[in-house]
Order: sequence, then C-alpha cells, then structure tokens
Amino acid sequence: MGAGHAVGVGTGTDALTIAIRALGIGPGDEVITSPLSAAYTALAILAAGARPVFADIDPERLTLDPAAAAAAVTSRTAALLPVHLYGQPAHMTALLAVARRHGLAVVEDCCQAHLATCEGRPVGSFGAAAAYSFYPTKNLGALGDGGALTTDDSALAARARRLRNGGQAERYHHVEPGVNSRLDEMQAAILRERLRLLAGWTSRRRELAAIYRAALGGVVTLPPEMDPGHVYHLFVMRCASRDALGQHLSRSGIGSLVHYPVPIPKQPAFAAADPAPCPVAEQVCDEVLSLPLYPQLAPDDVERVAASVRAFAN
Repeated sequence: MGAGHAVGVGTGTDALTIAIRALGIGPGDEVITSPLSAAYTALAILAAGARPVFADIDPERLTLDPAAAAAAVTSRTAALLPVHLYGQPAHMTALLAVARRHGLAVVEDCCQAHLATCEGRPVGSFGAAAAYSFYPTKNLGALGDGGALTTDDSALAARARRLRNGGQAERYHHVEPGVNSRLDEMQAAILRERLRLLAGWTSRRRELAAIYRAALGGVVTLPPEMDPGHVYHLFVMRCASRDALGQHLSRSGIGSLVHYPVPIPKQPAFAAADPAPCPVAEQVCDEVLSLPLYPQLAPDDVERVAASVRAFAN
C-alpha cells in the first residue's frame, strides 16, 4: 500500500484503536466517522476512550459525506475516521480538505479495501494512519483473526508497536498502558503466502462485478462505481423489497447477506454517545443486499444470480 511501516496486531479493530491512541486521542476527544459500517469501527473509538460522532453518508458512494462531516466538527473534534466501505474508497480529497481546514487527524478504515485506490493513490496513504483487517472473509484473509496498522510516521509506528505489546519500551519496562495484540505467527505465515495472490484475486473481483453491473444495470439500484480503484469486497445492490428478494434468492439456492441491517447510531451500545440521526444511512440499511462475490465464483454463476434478481424484479 506504499506505507513506510506496517504494524501487525491481533485484529482490524485493534489496529484502529491503537492508531487512535498512538495519535494521542482519548477521553474528552471526538472522532467523526460513518454510521454505515461494521460496528467495530465505532467500537474502536470507544475503546480508545474517545466519543464517536456519526455524520451521514453520501447517498451514492455510501461512505462518509464530507459536507456532513464538516458540519459535525466541534471544538472537541480530534480526527476523521472514514471507512472505505465494501471496497469503495471514500471521497478522500474532500475529506482531507475538511481535516486541513479544522486541523484534524485522519485515520482510514481500510478493513474492506485491500489494494483499493482513490484517484490513483492507495487508500491508507491519505491519513496519519490506516487499519486493515485480515479476518477470513476479507479480500486478504487469514484462517483466523489478524490486522495491521500502516503509517509513514516513524514515531507513530514506534508508539503503535509499544501499545500493542503492553506499553513496553523494552522487556518488562512498561512506560504506558498498552494492550496484548500481536499478529499470530501462524496467521502471519498464511497471510504472507496469500499476499502473492491478492492482485489476481482483486482483478477477478472486478471482472465479476462488471458482469453483475452489465446484467443488472437499470433493473435494480446499484451504488455507482465512483472510482476505478474499487476492489469489491462486497457486491451490494439496493432494493425497497430487500427482504423479499433475499427470500426469493434463497428459494433458488442462492445465498445473500445484509451489510448492514442497523446503522451504528441505532445500536444500543452507542446510546451513551448521544448520536445524531443519520437518515440517509437509515434508509440505505433498509435496502442493501449483498450478492455472492468471491474470486472462485464462475461467470456463469454470476449470470445465474443476476437472472434470479431480474426474475424477481419482473
């Protein structure tokens, strides 16, 4: 991803939390993030002691809306945490402009965006730090949990390495409270072998996504590909009758999933953060459905899924 440092940790969530803490962000600070993501994005902010603030999403890109993020900035805001959701890069140029205008750090959630680029530049290279997940379902997955924090800042990388190892500056000398979050040796060995396959897998995902787009364009609502750097961690469509469509696909022997049925601000775990409403995210959560997409899927299978979707739409 073009970063100077990669710090292996136990999970993608830990990578986010450690990045936030390594930047000196904690109690009393606010971090603006997206309401549409796995809840672990915001849980990482809570784990660092900061308050997650949810700004609504762009209705097309489905990532953090720069205008909404700018409107959410307060005197306590310390950072923006955009999510490159489903493999689609967030609008980093606009978000960086917001960050510069208000003197904010940027931490990128790249957990669904391995090898993605935004305007030709690797995601993860825009902010002070970025987080990746190697959970088995990710584009680059281990056989268990794993994650990494990337950065070009040598001092930030050194602190991240210390924080992941109990806050130790040297063995048995703990200079600050840290956690126990090291990337397991076996998972690292598996990931190193699979890393060689990632570029090919990514090309395949894009090829299969193009088949879906050709077959379903004009039939259902497809979030547009806003940047050719999209890596299609998931292929997501929108449908007002989402649940009925999912049942129809199931009867045809086709699996589907919802990513994500409940916006993070609506989760009881975040009630204490007093989240503002995010109506665009709420509507999207009622409509999104993920269709099968993985590198080993055959083009004929994609056509079969698309045919079933078309039959439902008709």
